[in-house]
Amino acid sequence: MTDPTNPFAAWTKQMQEMAKAMNPALEQFTPQGFEKLWPTMPGEVVERFAGKGMSPDGLDAKTKMLLTLAGLTVLGAQADAQIRLTVRQAAAQGATKQEIAETIGLMGLFGGLPAMNKAMTLATEALEETPE
Repeated sequence: MTDPTNPFAAWTKQMQEMAKAMNPALEQFTPQGFEKLWPTMPGEVVERFAGKGMSPDGLDAKTKMLLTLAGLTVLGAQADAQIRLTVRQAAAQGATKQEIAETIGLMGLFGGLPAMNKAMTLATEALEETPE
């Protein structure tokens, strides 16, 4: 039996080639680049696609952003740009600094103190850039 190609590696390569074909500058694109390009989405867009627009009786966008932040934190706070983006988006949806801090703090119980500390540092950086 032959060793099949790693499907993740094949998919990644295919996506890189497609991005390069669409715009050669995308070959060097990083999550940090996206973060600088579009720090938050307009509130109406978030609510439409991540809030009540998808499920009128479901969770609002602010709650979903806080849940996303909790998930990113408990996974070990490995995605710096995504955490900063989510914190800024949660704040844009009306989350207070206290709510953001409590969300991250609670995840220290599940993801550990190093993950909580890193997420808190990233959140602090993002909130310092964003007026409340």
